[in-house]
Amino acid sequence: MRQTSTASRNNAPRNNKLKPSSNLIMNGSVRVRVIRTLLAIQNGQSLSSVLDPLLNSLHDGDKGFAHALLLTTLRQWHALARLLDTLADNPIDEVEVRTTIQVGLVQLLYLEVADHAAIHETVEAVKEIEFAHASGLVNAILRKVAKNPSKFRKKCDKKHSLPNWLAYQLKQDWSEQYDELTQGLRQAAPMFLRVNTAVSSVEDYQQALDGAEIDADLVELTGGLNLSQSSDITSLSTKALHLHQSTGVNALPHFAEGAASVQDLHAQLAAPIIHNALMHKVKANGDSTDLHILDACAAPGGKLAHWLELLNSAEQSPLFHVKQDSTLSSIKLTAIDNEAPRIERIYENLQRLSLTQQDLKNSEQTLDKAMSIALNVVCADATRWQGADKKDTSEAVFDAILLDSPCTATGVIRRHPDISILRTEEDIEQTAVLQADILHNLWPQLKAGGYLLYVTCSILKQENVEQMQDFIKHHDDAVAMEFTEDCNWGIAQTIGRQCLPIDSTSGDGFYYALLQKAAE
Repeated sequence: MRQTSTASRNNAPRNNKLKPSSNLIMNGSVRVRVIRTLLAIQNGQSLSSVLDPLLNSLHDGDKGFAHALLLTTLRQWHALARLLDTLADNPIDEVEVRTTIQVGLVQLLYLEVADHAAIHETVEAVKEIEFAHASGLVNAILRKVAKNPSKFRKKCDKKHSLPNWLAYQLKQDWSEQYDELTQGLRQAAPMFLRVNTAVSSVEDYQQALDGAEIDADLVELTGGLNLSQSSDITSLSTKALHLHQSTGVNALPHFAEGAASVQDLHAQLAAPIIHNALMHKVKANGDSTDLHILDACAAPGGKLAHWLELLNSAEQSPLFHVKQDSTLSSIKLTAIDNEAPRIERIYENLQRLSLTQQDLKNSEQTLDKAMSIALNVVCADATRWQGADKKDTSEAVFDAILLDSPCTATGVIRRHPDISILRTEEDIEQTAVLQADILHNLWPQLKAGGYLLYVTCSILKQENVEQMQDFIKHHDDAVAMEFTEDCNWGIAQTIGRQCLPIDSTSGDGFYYALLQKAAE
């Protein structure tokens, strides 16, 4: 999880009231291993850090069941806890016993495991984790539920499966969408692909998927940006593929060769928005085509790769159509993140997509372009890092900044259901302070007329529209750009647009606000 100085979106605040677990022990039955994994998560470890150790410890035939049991238990965690409180005659305080019973309930209510198998194996599991004194209690509760599972399933599904503090905040922020939103957050997230248009068109890749017997629908997000505060509208469009069923990347055609990437639908808006704003700036400045742009908090590199794909595409960038006798066009793209292991993830993703510095240099030699792209990836803290050559001096050097800001990641709970366990109410305020620190550090480094795209995967207004309102209040040179009303994505806010994870075909919860720095 994130440190207080993080510059990474996915590393959101930890629950400081929990102490990290010791090394996770992976032995025993499948259910025991899932129980130990859940205990580790409750003790502060993230799902991403414990999932692979769990699956790697199992035989192939057990991995699917373990994955479904773990993820479903996490998604229904808080609803199961409330149901358990109504089933027990006396409070159950031992977290190991509560966790074991909730794993048993999931088997009966959501995974349709045979009664005798679910009950027997769960009772054996509580013995195996050395809580045999509770075996009678576990047996009694599960047998009670097994007599009428549909009744208890309805009871469990009736309300949300979120901590009460988060449900209350969502009710305050999204009263009209509250019921759909809270139910949507307990479902599995859909799988979307971004096609590398330098390799294949979206339509051709959809046909390749069809040939591999992978069903997918083409989804196009459209709209516009008013970047000149006039009737001159810049159109916005991006295409994605929605898979009917989640599929391992090894089954995707030419995935290893960089033909496509797994990226949420709403996450695929970031690069087109900042790219279109940058191209508008280029056109407005005439022959000023030497640019320095920044991707702040770049790991694991999905949005960075998408931006590079657009920059490196002759169809997407007017920079590739400058006259040969003009000054050489150049783009310097700096990407920063504050964690070295996550920097490695950036390099891995760019290498697969053939977007490393060497790849960009080679493509420059083979295509008829009067330009170059220089990529520099830096491990740095966005609250303090300075992009100018002079250290400790805030100098306006960037023409565009993509800030994929740290947040509580409440918009991706469907993908990371451990978030609802790890987050605390105090995390919101701490994260908002961190976001403000990054904004205040980066804004002076943006040139007049330049654009900053603020992005989060949060659905809490304090981290999103309220953060932007406060920022503009304290920065007279910050002007919010307007998205057009015909956008077929998100909900218009006072500043920016908010996407919500409402149903099984929608993208995750993302917030977008585009700011321009006014001339002095």
